[in-house]
Amino acid sequence: MPVFFQHRINEDTRLGVWKIEENEAFFKGNVPVHREVTHPRKRIQHLAGRFLLQYLFPDFPYELIQLADTRKPFLPDERYHFSISHCGDFAAALVSRSRRVGVDVELTHDRVRTIRDKFLSVTEQTLFKVNDGEPDTRLLTLLWSAKETVFKWYGKGEVDFRRHILLSEMDETANTLRCDFGKEGSTLNVHYRVFDRLVLSWVV
Repeated sequence: MPVFFQHRINEDTRLGVWKIEENEAFFKGNVPVHREVTHPRKRIQHLAGRFLLQYLFPDFPYELIQLADTRKPFLPDERYHFSISHCGDFAAALVSRSRRVGVDVELTHDRVRTIRDKFLSVTEQTLFKVNDGEPDTRLLTLLWSAKETVFKWYGKGEVDFRRHILLSEMDETANTLRCDFGKEGSTLNVHYRVFDRLVLSWVV
């Protein structure tokens, strides 16, 4: 069973990353309800993410999942709060009985350098020393992932990554980033792990 990473955050909240090695039939046999996704690779990623929900909490009600206007999946009765992410051969899910959550998983790639001005403010680029030359691709990917995580945690869309999600105070011992989220005037701790080329971040 290819559980790549698993973390019990507290009694109500669990996180998992699955390395996709199975074929589509495996997931279809275990995930009774799924929406139509035409691209084969995206379809198996989608199925793996849904599979993780019930792997983390066996009584998770797949059949009740709905999609908001922002395309965020949710349960109308809020029995569980959840977030799903996938890239390459990995799917991640974060599920909580009691708290709003967000998760993101990314594979490092040099193209993140070309979009740094789109998601990082000048202040952030200076703070993290990614404003000139050839910045650390892994660090840039982490910063992008952290902002994606906050965006998913918020779940209501219309977020400007440069203005509304401001990162600071990276603690490499605790594996956290401070985030000041302007849409709600709140301060969040974004947790992260880096595994070779894979970057994982989450907010609870």
